[in-house]
Amino acid sequence: MSLPFPSPTEPIGSRAEVFLGYLDYFRSVVADKLGGLSEDDLRQSRLVSGWAPLELVKHLTYVELRWLEWGFEGREVADPWGDHRDGRWYVGPDETPDDLLEALDAQAARSRTVVESHALDEVGRPGERWAGGEPATLERVLFHLLQEYARHIGHLDIVRELIDGEVGE
Repeated sequence: MSLPFPSPTEPIGSRAEVFLGYLDYFRSVVADKLGGLSEDDLRQSRLVSGWAPLELVKHLTYVELRWLEWGFEGREVADPWGDHRDGRWYVGPDETPDDLLEALDAQAARSRTVVESHALDEVGRPGERWAGGEPATLERVLFHLLQEYARHIGHLDIVRELIDGEVGE
């Protein structure tokens, strides 16, 4: 079961904790929406665009890696686009749902460490992630991650409804 939706009126100690709370919530929704699906349902697409639910999980893991570690912190990352193959999201046949959800959880812990180690107005390090442009602040990166999760969870809502009729939050 996913975490409760973050209350917009509950006092939170900092804006960074607000961002982290929403990211935690969105990750829990992703995991919840995969629950009870068969291996076939997790690996096959129901959409014209062709992505499968497990590919989305891996993509979201790499999105956080690319924006926070490779981009914002400027860390060396061996394969920042490891969720892509031949211009598409990709999950190998040996990658299991449990492995991919564990990878998302591990990335969540690393992402939390990055956020808790920097001020929201801190500017990221210049690097390849920014394609020659000015690096973003941590706050802008976190806004981007929230919209990425919200958009993709909407996609996953549709996929789940197509699979078994389960709808919404």
